[in-house]
Amino acid sequence: MLLHFIFVIKDEDRQKRQSEFEYVKKMAQFYKHWIKEKFGRDFEIQCDELVTEPRGILQRLDTHILVRDHEQRGKDVYHFYLTHFKPSWTDCTCEGYHAENFGMVFWQRPKKTDDTLFLAEKNCTAVSHELLHELLRTSGRKRHVQEVHDVWTKHFYEQLEFEQYGEDFKITDGEPMFLTMNTLQMNLGG
Repeated sequence: MLLHFIFVIKDEDRQKRQSEFEYVKKMAQFYKHWIKEKFGRDFEIQCDELVTEPRGILQRLDTHILVRDHEQRGKDVYHFYLTHFKPSWTDCTCEGYHAENFGMVFWQRPKKTDDTLFLAEKNCTAVSHELLHELLRTSGRKRHVQEVHDVWTKHFYEQLEFEQYGEDFKITDGEPMFLTMNTLQMNLGG
């Protein structure tokens, strides 16, 4: 199966945010490895930018437009949108949304261009949240929404540590390049 990460970016910000897109490409390769390790599934990975132009108030870019984009690109591909806007409606506290073969999160912009830790803490964790919904759903876990949200709550209110990975995609105690939800809490065996 193909997992296609799409970095949704305003045309006016494209040059200024190239380092973030470079992080997205590394993160995508990390998630290829992570999904194989945790779920035993081998995904092909693709990364692209979706450059957006200014829109009128009645044509505001939102979830429904990305769902339409997903359908036009092909429902058989798992499209994951990293957006420059918060969805007007979300089903997750991480400001994301998931459906069959579809995920999206609000991609937060770091204040400093090269702040990898910020990208890992604010964005990579949210991506893992939405990926887990779809991966658990396709694994047949009936309570996947509640399972993911229970662990997410523990991260923020019970100081449950996120899993930390280095640039080599291995667990690290040092400064992480990537952070994911704690999958040990979900009995994945990983």
